[in-house]
Amino acid sequence: MTIALDPSDISPAVPAPAESEPPTAGRTESSEEFWVQQPEPEAAEASAHEPGDKPAEEPSSEETTGEPSAQETAGEPSAQESVTDADPVVVRDAKDFGVYARTGGWAFALKVARSVRPGGQPAEGTAATKVSAKAFAELAGCSPERVMRYYKAWDMAADDGVVPQFEVLVPGEDIELPDADVWLSYYTSRNSASSVRGQAISAAAEAEGIRPTKALEVAENPTALRAAILADPGTAEAARGALLDRMKEDPALQTEMARAIARTDDLKKAVASEAKAADRIGYVRQIVENGQIKTPAGQTVEAPAELRAEAERHLSLLDELDDSEEAGEWAGEAYDTVKGLVAKAVEEDPALRVQERRTKFYNSLQKATKVFEELTLDEVMEEDIYEADMLQRLESLQEAIGTCISALRRATTTS
Repeated sequence: MTIALDPSDISPAVPAPAESEPPTAGRTESSEEFWVQQPEPEAAEASAHEPGDKPAEEPSSEETTGEPSAQETAGEPSAQESVTDADPVVVRDAKDFGVYARTGGWAFALKVARSVRPGGQPAEGTAATKVSAKAFAELAGCSPERVMRYYKAWDMAADDGVVPQFEVLVPGEDIELPDADVWLSYYTSRNSASSVRGQAISAAAEAEGIRPTKALEVAENPTALRAAILADPGTAEAARGALLDRMKEDPALQTEMARAIARTDDLKKAVASEAKAADRIGYVRQIVENGQIKTPAGQTVEAPAELRAEAERHLSLLDELDDSEEAGEWAGEAYDTVKGLVAKAVEEDPALRVQERRTKFYNSLQKATKVFEELTLDEVMEEDIYEADMLQRLESLQEAIGTCISALRRATTTS
């Protein structure tokens, strides 16, 4: 990461440039960190030890074993390498790194807060030396929008009492800054956060207990989201749950999903299989919850106690299945078992058995009547579609109907 330093923050060991010389802008628009705060050097940090406190040197592991010491392997200073002898530029970089590690974006936000005076504000008192966000951005080599995002983050934090207000900040003056983690609660690095869409995403993220910046980042990178879903089952599961929740309130999305499934053979088969399993589970659940059974002929009657107990047992097994377990096989077993018990209950009850057969016969008669009524004889005569086989089938049907009528008449006379 390339970093441009504010000349006013360079340590005293390096002379500052003249006020008329603009600082070098070494940052590009693609990075968020464009300043590094320079802490005041302290005398306590100038030297690691007071004279006379230096511990006695011990032979290094390299001298005794011929191998580098563990400290040197880990990059820690050895006896021959003292931090007091480090190059001033390296010392400055290390201090800058420490400041950012502790404060994060606050180090950069402070530079904006103490140096920027947005247009329209009077240049009085300590604000006389401050510049506009546009001028500050030109000096920093970035966009005014980026500067204002840092400015707004500081403004929100100031309203919450986390940092001082702009008016008490003086250009070049350092103050104690909050922890780095607090910064993420105020700063939004994306312009989309101010849009209606961005505000909706931010609100949803806060409701889920996550930082809005994370949700905005995902929303701005649909390709990355797709890659994560394709590669990670956990992400795919989270996306599935989110889509289902969204479809409850989005009819257009429901239609799109249904159309996509209908056009994909594998998905269509999977949906049909799950629908069949759901219907079978619903059949068993209806018996348990309502205490009634539906016979093959379509009658609804009270379920015997034995049948209801068996249905409850199967339903409890189905409800204990994990989401990852296939319910189809269990649903089929429960359905077949309960269906068999329903048929047995019908056969063991004489009155119910007679009513079941009567209902079944009547349903079949209704279907046959409807089919025959739909035959259009006019088309047979007009289109000349007659064939000998048609007449044979109708004659066979007439004979069957005559036999049925005779049987019913005999049954009526007997009863």
